[in-house]
Amino acid sequence: MPCVLPELAANRAVSLPELLTSRECRQARQLAWLSQHQSTLLVLTLVVPGAIKDSGLTRNIFNLGWQALQQMGGEQGWQCLQSETLALSTGCEGFMALQADAQRVKDCAIQLEVQQPIGRLWDIDVLDAQGRILSRRDLGLSERRCLLCNQPAKLCARQRQHSSEELLQEMERMLNDALATR
Repeated sequence: MPCVLPELAANRAVSLPELLTSRECRQARQLAWLSQHQSTLLVLTLVVPGAIKDSGLTRNIFNLGWQALQQMGGEQGWQCLQSETLALSTGCEGFMALQADAQRVKDCAIQLEVQQPIGRLWDIDVLDAQGRILSRRDLGLSERRCLLCNQPAKLCARQRQHSSEELLQEMERMLNDALATR
């Protein structure tokens, strides 16, 4: 089972069409995994501002998330049917097919996102065996907040309240804090 991605990254800006194509490909991969395993599917991506989605910084953040998810699965006793990580210029992706209750997996994933200081940067999707995504909204949770000002993240992004540089500096600070507490 792959544990971590190498730090060597693309470090290039990606275009909106590339991001949209990447999203479509990820959805196709999700459907293929669901068809193959007919089980709960956990998908890890990152929340990354700016045009560079694959960098040493994002690889380190992704690796911490992947390790945390593997540890969580082991602690919960979930059977992992298959796992895979992908290092893409549009951002890292990780997939785990789990023999586990989707609602329980989502609850644990949210706990990770909330309890780990760097968890705010992880985007952990959980799909049930029928392909339905369990969302934060479905669970009565509030939407994600901005890294810098605690306003709804979508609002800040839409209004371009903060520069990519400011957000990336905050991400780096969060990574350094997470590494210092290990």
